[in-house]
Amino acid sequence: MYRDRDKEMRLRECLGWLWKTSKGFRLPAVLNGLTGILQVSVSLCFVWVCKYLIDIVTRHTEASLYTGIACLIGCIIAQLLLSVISTRQGSRIEIRFRNRLRHQLFGRILESRWMGREKLHSGDMLNRLVEDVPVITAALCRNIPSLFATGVQLAGALYFLYRLDPQLTGLLLFITPVALLFSKTYVRRMRRLSREIRTTDSQVQSHLQEQIQHRILIRTLEYTEQAEQALAGLQADLQRKVMRRTDFSIFSRIMVQTGFAAGYATAFLWGIFGLYDGSVTFGMMTAFLQLVAQVQRPMVELSRQIPAFIQVFTATERLEELSSLSPEEQGEAVRLPGRLGICLMCIRDSLKDVDYSYPGSSRKVLQGFSHDFLPGSLTAVVGETGAGKSTMLRLMLALLKPDRGSVTLYNGKEREEVSPLTRCNLSYVPQGNTLISGTIRDNLLLGKPEATEAELQAALHTAVADFVMTLPEGLDTLCGEQGAGLSEGQAQRIAIARGLLRPGSILLLDEPTSSLDEETERKLLERLSRQVQDKTLILITHRETIAQLCTSAVRLHKEDA
Repeated sequence: MYRDRDKEMRLRECLGWLWKTSKGFRLPAVLNGLTGILQVSVSLCFVWVCKYLIDIVTRHTEASLYTGIACLIGCIIAQLLLSVISTRQGSRIEIRFRNRLRHQLFGRILESRWMGREKLHSGDMLNRLVEDVPVITAALCRNIPSLFATGVQLAGALYFLYRLDPQLTGLLLFITPVALLFSKTYVRRMRRLSREIRTTDSQVQSHLQEQIQHRILIRTLEYTEQAEQALAGLQADLQRKVMRRTDFSIFSRIMVQTGFAAGYATAFLWGIFGLYDGSVTFGMMTAFLQLVAQVQRPMVELSRQIPAFIQVFTATERLEELSSLSPEEQGEAVRLPGRLGICLMCIRDSLKDVDYSYPGSSRKVLQGFSHDFLPGSLTAVVGETGAGKSTMLRLMLALLKPDRGSVTLYNGKEREEVSPLTRCNLSYVPQGNTLISGTIRDNLLLGKPEATEAELQAALHTAVADFVMTLPEGLDTLCGEQGAGLSEGQAQRIAIARGLLRPGSILLLDEPTSSLDEETERKLLERLSRQVQDKTLILITHRETIAQLCTSAVRLHKEDA
């Protein structure tokens, strides 16, 4: 009982989400649906005109043949025009809706809070944006309007059938729904299978994305065969689930079509015996057979829509998970003027420390930590792997929130606890290769879109990346995904230059020299300390030699965490 109630609630939630999401596209969808209804009405008139013409030719009706032909041509032209209008408008509405929904969900993903551990794999998110969004938009822009038109077609055809022969209409109404009711028993199981299929499909895409991204590593580790076997296993699982759903769909469709065939055979035999005893005209038989087809066609369409609507609810559940991702704090950016310092401490109960542990873990990554990074200082944060160095940067960037204590920006006059709104005061250079596909100029302008040529060159010089200007294409040199075509050290220095261009007063560098030789490393630190006088620099490293080149050092130990 409770399970059914929960499912009912879930259905209402899905419908509510679809209603909310379709805002701005409901009226165009309704108008397109009305166009479809008008098209169906014309098709029903076409059936009646055909009966009218046949009765004229067979001398069962005294009327103008030319008037009937004119009506027939008018119906054909109207159907063609309405079909063109409906198809074009439907496509236009659908692509606009698809773009908007994908844009909204993409924005929600980018603006969502980072909890330390990603709930969804990036490949899974991509699969939902690529595969599930079109399912939703097709349903709202095509399937649902078509459903209303189908309903009108069914009602109209039944009305005309009733006018021709009430008894036979009743017999057809008895035969057809039996098959539909039989297929309905498979809906629940098909919904579960559809969910499993979408989940497995996401796993396939996640595996492909991850393995392609790390293909060089996989090749060097000679892990290619295992990666291919893992993909084959996922694809085999996906294939089994797809075929199981297909079997259910085929079986139910066969039952539906069997019922429809029985109905059509009944109508045909009725026409044959009617012609034999003279109670039915050729026009009546033609019209009746066409109307039977117009009754069965929408019912077949309705039976085909069952799996489609199951996929809609499955896609809705998956997209709802994306739209429900917790967003970061929104509002106007809080920028503090002048040189800034950043302080990690707790003033409650006379304690001066910051604690943090990742969700689901009892281990304290940072415990009892306190430090004031003074304005204009160059500080090295030294510690072994796992000591909490990168976590400390994430606390400063407000990507994470401390379990105890606070992180505060200050300039001597103002103090502001860090939040997503204060992130404009900081510039962050992550460890590793973080370049994107495009030119070197494109990557640098991410830091400051309005930067001049002189500013770009100055940043490159400070980051010991002057080699860029010696390249044949200079700043317009193309680099592939993650800086392909450049060495790790070259990509790292370009990323540092990008960080220097960002107008933030605090520059956070996470292992910025991990791929640099000692001489380049020394030059970089000398230029940073000498030429970057307006910024507070915090440099994460595990090397003591780096700390000796900085003005101050903070040491983290794993056992303190």
